[in-house]
Amino acid sequence: MALAIFDLDHTLLSGDSDHAWGQFLVDRGLVDPEVHQRRNDHFYEQYKAGSLDIHEYLEFAMRPLTEYDADHMHAERDIFLNDRIEPLVSQKARDLIRHHEERGDTLLIITATNGFVTYPIAERLGIAHIIAPHPEVIDGRYTGKTVGIPSFQDGKVTRLKSWMEEHQHDMQGSYFYSDSHNDLPLLRLVDHPVAVDPDPTLQAEAEANGWPVISLRID
Repeated sequence: MALAIFDLDHTLLSGDSDHAWGQFLVDRGLVDPEVHQRRNDHFYEQYKAGSLDIHEYLEFAMRPLTEYDADHMHAERDIFLNDRIEPLVSQKARDLIRHHEERGDTLLIITATNGFVTYPIAERLGIAHIIAPHPEVIDGRYTGKTVGIPSFQDGKVTRLKSWMEEHQHDMQGSYFYSDSHNDLPLLRLVDHPVAVDPDPTLQAEAEANGWPVISLRID
C-alpha cells in the first residue's frame, strides 16, 4: 500500500480551517473581536508569504482554548464544523479520497493547523491518520501549548518520518497533494507530488518539474 498524503487547508478544503476558526471565534463573541481578528489576519498573511513563526502562531491560536472549559469549546467546535467546514469540502475532494481508498492506499493528512480543529475534520473525511500540532491537555483542560515539533514546512518531513517508523511504512509509490510553497520540502520527497490549486510559487515549481497540477475547488 502506498501512502496518499494530503495537506488540508486549500487542498482538501476549499478554504483555510485555521483562519476560519479564528473568524468563528470572533463571530461567536468568544474572543476580543478587534484584537483577535487583526492578529488572525496578520498571521494568515505571514503564512501565505512563507514567513510565519509557527510557534508564535500556535500560541495565539491555542490561547482561546484555555479561557473556557473543554466541553464548551467542543460544543462550539461542532457548530464550526457543521457551519463553516462542511461547505468547504468539494465533491472533487471526496472523489480523490475515494480513489485512493479504492487503490488500497494508506491515507494521511499532514497539516500545520492544530489538532483541536483538524482531528475531527479528518474523521469527517474518513481519513484515519493525521499529523497535526497536538494540543496539550492536563487534568481535562487545554493548557494553550502543543506537544512536539509543529508539522509546518520542514517539520512536516520530520513528523512524517517519525510516523512512518511508528507505523512501519515507507515512501515507495507515495503521493502528496498540496496547494502551498510551504510544503515544498515534503513535495520534493514523495514519488508523486501533486500541486492542488497552487499558489504562484508552487505553480512555478510544478511547471519547472513537470508535476501534475489539479483543482479540487468547489465549482
